[in-house]
Amino acid sequence: MAKKIGVTMEVGNDGVAVITISNPPVNSLASPIISGLKEKFQDANQRSDIKAIVLTGNGGRFSGGFDINVFQQVHKTGDISLMPEVSIDLVCNLMEDSRKPLVAAVEGLALGGGLELAMACHARVAAPKAQLGLPELTLGVIPGFGGTQRLPRLVGLAKATDMILLSKSISSEEGQKFGLVDALEAEVFKQLVMSDTAKALVHVFFAQRATSKVPNVTDVGLKPRPMKKVAVIGGGLMGSGIATALLLSNTRVVLKEINPDYLQKGIKSVEANLKSLVSRGKLTQDKAGKALSLLKGVLDYAEFKDVDMVIEAVIENIQLKQKIFKEIEEICPPHCILASNTSTIDLNVIGEKTNSKDRIVGAHFFSPAHIMTLLEIVRTENTSAQVILDLMSLGKAIKKVPVVVGNCIGFAVNRTFFPYTQGAHMLVNLGVDLFRVDRVITSFGLPLGPFQLGDLAGHGIGMAVKEIYAKAYGDRMFRSPLTELLVKSGRNGKINGRGYYIYEKGSKPKPDSSVLSVVEESRKLTNIMPGGKPISVTDKEIVEMILFPVVNEACRVLDEGVVIRASDLDVASVLGMSFPSYRGGIIFWADTVGPKYIYEKLKRLSETYGGFFKPSRYLEERAMNGMRLSERKASSRSRM
Repeated sequence: MAKKIGVTMEVGNDGVAVITISNPPVNSLASPIISGLKEKFQDANQRSDIKAIVLTGNGGRFSGGFDINVFQQVHKTGDISLMPEVSIDLVCNLMEDSRKPLVAAVEGLALGGGLELAMACHARVAAPKAQLGLPELTLGVIPGFGGTQRLPRLVGLAKATDMILLSKSISSEEGQKFGLVDALEAEVFKQLVMSDTAKALVHVFFAQRATSKVPNVTDVGLKPRPMKKVAVIGGGLMGSGIATALLLSNTRVVLKEINPDYLQKGIKSVEANLKSLVSRGKLTQDKAGKALSLLKGVLDYAEFKDVDMVIEAVIENIQLKQKIFKEIEEICPPHCILASNTSTIDLNVIGEKTNSKDRIVGAHFFSPAHIMTLLEIVRTENTSAQVILDLMSLGKAIKKVPVVVGNCIGFAVNRTFFPYTQGAHMLVNLGVDLFRVDRVITSFGLPLGPFQLGDLAGHGIGMAVKEIYAKAYGDRMFRSPLTELLVKSGRNGKINGRGYYIYEKGSKPKPDSSVLSVVEESRKLTNIMPGGKPISVTDKEIVEMILFPVVNEACRVLDEGVVIRASDLDVASVLGMSFPSYRGGIIFWADTVGPKYIYEKLKRLSETYGGFFKPSRYLEERAMNGMRLSERKASSRSRM
C-alpha cells in the first residue's frame, strides 16, 4: 500500500486551524510537504474565520527533517535540483511573521528541519520524551531553515553550540528547562491538543501576549521613559502593596501618609509583605533588605520634586482625590505621570481641576497588589500615548500584565463583574441557599463564591461601590438589602471575623448558620419568591443566572470599545477576577457556550425577573446573526 504524503488543514468551530504533516514514517520534509505547508499557511493567514494555528505531525511524530534519501539521489546523479526548496518565505513570512498565534504541537521527534519549523512558530508544546535536535552536521551540512539563528535565541549560545556542533539531541523535558519548549503535555497528547481545555489555555497564552500591542501607542516609534523614582500616596492595603511591587523591581519609592501613625503602619505593611515573601521562599533575605532600603516614608511633598510618577491610592473620595491631584500637579516636575489607583471613579472627574489632563492615567492594581498580576491601565481621551507606554513598561518591570482600557465607571474588570454579586443576591432572595451558591460557583472553577468573596473584600466597600454603580447603571441593577442588613448586624466580613462565614485564626472559613435570620429578613423585604415559596434550580441554572449577566455586561463593554480587543477582556477576567483559565476567559467561555443560547436564556429570565437579565443590544445582534462575541466590531462609541 502506497504511503500517503501531504499536508492537511482542519478548522474547528472555535477558529483554530490544525495543519498536519503526513509523510511516513518520520514526516520528512520532501518537496510536496514544503509546498503543501506554504499553501496551507497562506490559506490560514488569509482566512478571516481562522483565529489561531496549530502545526503538528501525523502518526506520533512531528518531523524528522529533510529526507536523507534525497541527499543520496543528489550525490548519485549530481542533480542539485532534486533538493527540496529551502523556503525562507515559508519560515519567515508565512510562519514567524504570521499575525495569528501559531503553536507547534510536537510529539515523538522534531529533528533538523522539523525542529527549525517548530522554532519558527510562536510557541512550542511538546509531549514527554520527545526528541529535539539539529543533527545536520553529521551529514556535512548546516541547518538551512534559520536554526543557527533561532536556537541560540531560545536556549542560549552555549547550549545551542553544543546541540549544533556536536549534533546532540535533547528530550522535551530538557527543552522546557532551557526554554526551547514552552510547555509539556500529558501522554494523551493528540487528544489533549484538540480538547476544549487546551484550546482555552492556548487562547489565554496568546491573548496575554496580545495585550502588549496597543494601536497608536506601541506602533508609533515611541520609547518608554525610565521610572527611576515613584511616589505612592496612601499607605493602606493597596498603597503598601503597590509600594512593595515597585520596591521588588529595584525602583525607589516615596510613600506619603497624612500623619506619623498612618505612615508607620504603611511602612510596617510593606515590611510584612516582604517578610511573607521570604517565609514562603519567594524572596531571599538579602533581596528583601535591599528592597526595603529603597523606601522612604514622608509626610509632605518635599520629595516629590524629582519623581517620575505619582500613584494615588487613597480612599474612594472624589473631593480628596481632586485635592491631591491639584497639589501634585503644582509640585511635581512637568514630565511626571499623575496616576490614580481608583477602581470606580471617572478619571475625568478626578483630574477636572488640573491643567495636565494629558498626564493623568488610571493605574488600577488588584489586591494584594504585590501578588496579583493584572494592571488595568485606564486612559481618558486626553491621556498621551507616551504616558500609556511608560506605564505599560513599568507594569512589565514589576511583573504585571498591563491591559489598556477605556475610562468608565468600573473600567473593564469591575464593571464586567458588577452583576456577579447581584445575580447571587437575586438567587438567595428567591430562596436558594447561599452556601449552595458558593459551592456551585467554586465547582465551576472560581476560587471563591460570591458570598465568600464579599466577606474577603469587606462589606463596607461593597456598600460604597454599589451606590456608585447604581448612579451609572441603575437601569439594570437588582437592588437587594442583604449587604446592608449584614453590616447592620455587625458582620463586616473577614476583617472582623464574621460575615456569611465565621473566620478564626488557623482555621478555614466555616458557614455561619446564624446568618440565615439576616437572609430571611432580606427575603421578606424583597418579596420576590413566587407565591412566597423558594424556587427550584439546578446547579447549571445557578451558574447561568450568575454568569450570564456578567457576559451580558461584558458585551456592553465590547460594544462601547472599553477594551481594544475581546481577548483583552478574557485576560482581565482570568487575572483580575480569577475566572478559570482552563475556560479561556469570560468571552471565550461565552463563545463556547454559544451567544444564541445565552441570549435566549437571558430573554426568558428577563420576562420572569425583570430588567437585570435584559439582553444587551450587542448580544442580541451576535445571537441573531450567528456571530461570535469575540469577532471584531468597529464601534463608533470607542472609549480608547
